[in-house]
Amino acid sequence: MPYKHNYDKILTRLTVILSKLNDGELLSVKELSEEFGVDVRTIQRDFNERLSAFPIEKEKKKWKMKDGFRIEKSKSIEDEIVLDIIEKMTESIGGAFSTKAHKLLSKIKNEEFNPIYAKLNIEDISEKFSDIQILENTIKEKRVLDAIYDNERSKPYKTTLQPLKIANYEGFWYLITKKEDELRKYYLKNISQLKPKDEFFEITQEIEDLLENSISIWFSKTAKPFEVTLYAESEIAKYFKRRALPTQKITSILENGDIEFTLTITDEMEIIPIIQYWMPYLHIIEPQWIADIIDENILQYKQKREQL
Repeated sequence: MPYKHNYDKILTRLTVILSKLNDGELLSVKELSEEFGVDVRTIQRDFNERLSAFPIEKEKKKWKMKDGFRIEKSKSIEDEIVLDIIEKMTESIGGAFSTKAHKLLSKIKNEEFNPIYAKLNIEDISEKFSDIQILENTIKEKRVLDAIYDNERSKPYKTTLQPLKIANYEGFWYLITKKEDELRKYYLKNISQLKPKDEFFEITQEIEDLLENSISIWFSKTAKPFEVTLYAESEIAKYFKRRALPTQKITSILENGDIEFTLTITDEMEIIPIIQYWMPYLHIIEPQWIADIIDENILQYKQKREQL
């Protein structure tokens, strides 16, 4: 039975391969490609590039751990820290995903103690593993598929999808799809009854770049990208220095620690929630019409508060 991938298929695949090697197994590239549902070249790259730092070698067309070595003997301090962080990230997801990840990582780690704490508010999608495996294959093959979608406002309906990416925005999982010249987003947990078809589609570099630079689920392909200029006071400026938003460019750093920076977005809702989250320390300089929307949001909030 093929192994059911989780949302990060590379991480899972490498962890499983390492645990097998650590248990003394001889691994065939062809058998692994069938087990994980990927092509032979992907597995060859795993061994030749991604796992090259580990004490493994090829013997009679199969890969094994070198004699006298185990993973725990070769791990560096950096390896320990990476494993600790990965474990804490998976704990935040919870459910069957967290349990499976912990079992896999425990085969590599020597001890239960973990000094790393990470709290990521990411929803658990363990029950969607089988659907995710189908989606991963169709995305890789650029294959069209039929599905049932429940939009929670009316009866579930049948739809035809051209799946591009499985994406997580602010802890929620979405399937990004293409339909003609538009991009559409579907809440992953509401997709069911996936049936791949013998039809294929193409994806342009423009779309790849758009997905890579998106800030939130509100991004749009049909809207023309535009620039916004923001001003962050010193109280929060450090956070935008530590983890820059996609397309962020700092244009000015003041002596008092305030910063001015720009972003390129495609929809105002990519930036409005961020500004409102950091108020009153984050301000929009331009365009003015976004500032007007935020002012109206504040006014409506005050009016509703007064009615309570």
